[in-house]
Amino acid sequence: MTTFDPASVPRTADLDNPLYYLENMETVVRWVLNHHGDLLTASEIGLLETFLGHETAEKALLTRLVMRTGELFRADKLAYPELDSPVPDILSRLVSEDWLEPEPDLDLDELFRLFTLAELRPAFADFLQNLGHGRAVPKATMKAVLSDHLSGERPLAEWFEAGKARVVRLQHMPLFDRVRLMFFGNLRQSWSDFVLVELGYQNYEQVPLTAESRAFSRREEVDCYLAMQACRDQLDEGVPASEVWSQVPEPVDNAWLASRRDRLLLELGRQAERQGDRELALTAWAGSQHREARLKQLRLLERMKRFEEAWQIAGLWQTEELSDAERQGLDRILKRLAPKVGKPRPTPAATRPINEWQVLLPRPLAGSVEWAAAEHLNRPEEPVAYVENTLINGLFGLLCWPVIFKPMPGAFFHPFHAGPADLTREDFVARRRPDFEVCFAMLSDGRYRQRILETWHDKQGVANPFVIWPALSETLIELALECIPAQHLETMFRRLLLNVKEHRSGFPDLIQFHPQRPEEEPRYEMVEVKGPGDRLQDHQRRWLDFFAREGIPASVCYVRWDEDSGVGSRE
Repeated sequence: MTTFDPASVPRTADLDNPLYYLENMETVVRWVLNHHGDLLTASEIGLLETFLGHETAEKALLTRLVMRTGELFRADKLAYPELDSPVPDILSRLVSEDWLEPEPDLDLDELFRLFTLAELRPAFADFLQNLGHGRAVPKATMKAVLSDHLSGERPLAEWFEAGKARVVRLQHMPLFDRVRLMFFGNLRQSWSDFVLVELGYQNYEQVPLTAESRAFSRREEVDCYLAMQACRDQLDEGVPASEVWSQVPEPVDNAWLASRRDRLLLELGRQAERQGDRELALTAWAGSQHREARLKQLRLLERMKRFEEAWQIAGLWQTEELSDAERQGLDRILKRLAPKVGKPRPTPAATRPINEWQVLLPRPLAGSVEWAAAEHLNRPEEPVAYVENTLINGLFGLLCWPVIFKPMPGAFFHPFHAGPADLTREDFVARRRPDFEVCFAMLSDGRYRQRILETWHDKQGVANPFVIWPALSETLIELALECIPAQHLETMFRRLLLNVKEHRSGFPDLIQFHPQRPEEEPRYEMVEVKGPGDRLQDHQRRWLDFFAREGIPASVCYVRWDEDSGVGSRE
């Protein structure tokens, strides 16, 4: 296995090349061979090297089939004009080289997926008629009737005379799934998502990828992921949770695989509860460290009237650092449980009122209510920017850029990541906490301004999950750094890290700067704008509650239209 050299980033294909998908597939296969070859068997390496050594037409057709859904294909329906050889000839060569099975056995479900109603009706007309059904039965009805009398698998020729139709099965698909997993770090992304779309559309941070930073260090870890994915697929297909439970891998010491196992147990618990297996649901959630699993466990115990057990678990959880949504959910449960176990109700956290005000504006000819409010508030000496979730997230992303792109196991799998794969996992912050503290120290000693502006210049246009480049001008950043105190930035950044997935949204729409005010006065204010009939969402309210507690200037502006002022008029 080699170490990734930023100077030799694999090139993405030119989209003007009709075979660009093949070039991108070859990039993926070579990357896995070079960086994960020690996790492949000798036979798997041999197959991948054979794939790369094929003639272009064979590789291209194989890539097309791998990108499609399933393993069975109608040979007579395959048409790819960019290939320089007739498809039947390519298929014959792939069959002779054991990449395709020429006459696979098909069950009734597969047969009905591959052939149309118009093709199936004449094939089974006599059979259906003998059973007392007419020729014009719908496809679903036909399949249901035939399934009572025809079972098992058989070649197409034994089902019916299909004329020129021919079915082939793609061999070695599990190997391509394994390659896809080691490249992406997940099986959520399909080949077509990446090979056809993602490569070459963004500039990516060049993260050093070493043996230590790989997601998988042992083949057993890849097998564990594939086993967990098989469990999830079965749950999605409706297999009873009790049957899937025995297939769930044991706890692992790989942090990011453990996080994925936690999510699997969360979903298994959900399915078990829906299926009436409450004890299994509780067991699954108790074994999961996912934050949602804890609330679900407590709520189910409450519904089962196991109040003492729920109270004890809630008491342990209450000592942990929680996001606002978790705290809110836990407080509500404790409030309900207290009288059930003879305890005093917890004292609700003190809240401060949210600053709210109204404005009457002429209805604009075009544009949103946020833009109308921004234009109304904007002054040359007190400029307003429509930033929503982009400014605070962006400043955080620029300050903490080295931490976000730190090479860590389970974070980066290939050179085309827009951000770390573990960004929304439970342990994203815990694994990087000392590094985040180094960044926050810059807020204390004043170095943060230079770091943010230098990063803005150096990384311009490079993908970052917190940075929306078109929304962040240098002027806006400089004004924000001048007017927003470092202490306020740190306070908001720390809340953001409590739950990255949840807290990246909900920021107020506008920010107004007051650069001419004295240092001791608030020199900015964030403003959430609500038009007629609109109201605050929960995640917006939680940010506003937080701002009120922390003394961060923020308010809600309720806009009402002045219909008497004339459409498009100005005050």
